[in-house]
Amino acid sequence: MLLDAPVMFFGGKGGVGKTTISAATAVRLAARGGRVLLVSTDPAHNLGHIWNTSLHDAPTALEPNLHAIELDPATITSQHLRAVGESMRAMMPERLHREVDRHLEMSRHSPGMHEAALLERIADLVADRGDYDHIIFDTAPSGHTSRLMALPEVMAAYTDGLLARRDKSDKFSELVRGMGGTSGDSGSPVDRRNQQIRSTLLKRRRKFEHLRAVLTDPAQCVFHIVLTAERLPVMESMEFYEELTSHGVHVGGAVVNRRAPDEAGSFLAGRREVETRALELLDLPVPILELPWLPGEIGTRGALEQIAGFLSS
Repeated sequence: MLLDAPVMFFGGKGGVGKTTISAATAVRLAARGGRVLLVSTDPAHNLGHIWNTSLHDAPTALEPNLHAIELDPATITSQHLRAVGESMRAMMPERLHREVDRHLEMSRHSPGMHEAALLERIADLVADRGDYDHIIFDTAPSGHTSRLMALPEVMAAYTDGLLARRDKSDKFSELVRGMGGTSGDSGSPVDRRNQQIRSTLLKRRRKFEHLRAVLTDPAQCVFHIVLTAERLPVMESMEFYEELTSHGVHVGGAVVNRRAPDEAGSFLAGRREVETRALELLDLPVPILELPWLPGEIGTRGALEQIAGFLSS
């Protein structure tokens, strides 16, 4: 199983151990000398608890070669709307600035706004990797992540639609100016505003095109599905696989977490049998890695070392 791609996503049903597996992978790669950025996109953040530190939107050094970020949707949305507002106010007459502010405030709670803002932040991190060898994303539960993986294509198509309408508007404006004998006045405020709008839209389209190219390139990006050996997580994981691959995302493997030990008494033997029957339903054309159920607390830095050992074996 490819657990050392430049960009990796770990996703799955809530509560299956995505944070633990992604963090253990980051620890393993950092110990091998790679510079790693570990990013949590799940609003229910747990990364900071493992290292007993506060994490924010800016990278925080956790240990040699390993930095981490926790992306807060509300903060990212505010930053996104602030940047959009600055661009729109620069393009619009001052008399419309209040209308721009009112529109953006209404957009703050509109469906999909948090996802769009989060996607832009992810796109920026992927595009500007700096000197990191690996970026690892610890994602929100599968339904949310599936929608997020579909967004680059949707946003690119939406931007293309805006550009097409912009072109029609520009041609109409040129026709009107031509009728008035001012077709050569390309330096007017309206023309400069139109050029700025077009430049902004093109920059946005290139950003989503780049993210889409990375997400669909197996040499650059691999998605790992994390699950437990129970019927519902197994069924959801197979649906999740179909959704991811339908968007062109390469799934590198599935990590079955917290597998009950074999030959450990009648109670655990019964539990093991239930898990075995559940895993017989797991029909995925990717490598399957099973991690044992550990006896101690797993939400600690020490436990990550042990889990990392299983990942590299």
